[in-house]
Parts: sequence; structure tokens; C-alpha cells
Amino acid sequence: MTDSNQLRRILRESRTLAVVGLSANEMRPSYFAAKYMQDHGYRIIPVNPNYDEILGEKCYADLGLIPDRVDMVDLFQRSDRVVPFVEQAIKIGAKVAWMQLGVVNEQAAKLASDAGLEVVMDRCVKIEYARLFGGLNWVGVDTKVISAKRPLYVNH
Repeated sequence: MTDSNQLRRILRESRTLAVVGLSANEMRPSYFAAKYMQDHGYRIIPVNPNYDEILGEKCYADLGLIPDRVDMVDLFQRSDRVVPFVEQAIKIGAKVAWMQLGVVNEQAAKLASDAGLEVVMDRCVKIEYARLFGGLNWVGVDTKVISAKRPLYVNH
């Protein structure tokens, strides 16, 4: 999916993100992206069997153990490892399967799409949020969005 309006809607509607592969290491992209989203009002549910807690939230070994509703499953996994997580995302009733930058798996995308989930592949949730709601600046990321309008903000 590349349509900015669809991405903007997904980010507005998806308030609880289960982040599969979230690391407690502050230098890892998963930590940086999840912290950014948490700082912008999203509930982050870490999914990683190696930790008890990340970002002040209880960490779960897999998606099936999360007792709360999950809107989006954000996958920080290698492309060849995402299918089982997409299957879990379907089972728990997630609405979106989001595969991070560099993560592309057409089989997983079709599986999710056929089950009614929206699919985003090869995009960073943090970069897309900043691009669509304001937050990218002189750092030099080419957003391909040019506008004189003030950025729209998600109501928290």
C-alpha cells in the first residue's frame, strides 16, 4: 500500500500496536520506532520472548498471549519469518499487518488480505507517521509530500 490517505487513516484508527521483535536496546530501530509512537499517544505492546518488559509495558512471548485488543501488528522480523506472525495476527483479530522497512513477503500479505486485514509492507510506521502528521524536518528525508498546509495531527 502506498496511498497516503489510506496510511493516514490506518495510523488514525490503529491506537494499539503489538510490535513483534521489539528490542529493549535503545539503539535498535524497533525500539526507536516504538518509543516514538508511544510518545505520540499510541499504546505499544511488546512481543519478544527474551524480555519481561519494554518501554514500561509487559512483554509477551507471542501475539496469542496478549489479553487486550490489538489494532495493528507491527512486524520487525525478517521477511522469511513473518507468515506465522500474520497467522497469529489473524487469530487475535488485528485489523492491520504492518511489515517494516525491508520486510516484504507476498505470501504473508495475501494471507492477511484474504482474512480482511489491511497490509502495509516495506514501510516504517514511525517515518510514515512523521511524514503524514508532521515531524520530518531538516534531517533530509524525502517525504514526496509538498504542501503549504500545516500538518494534520492525530487527536490523542
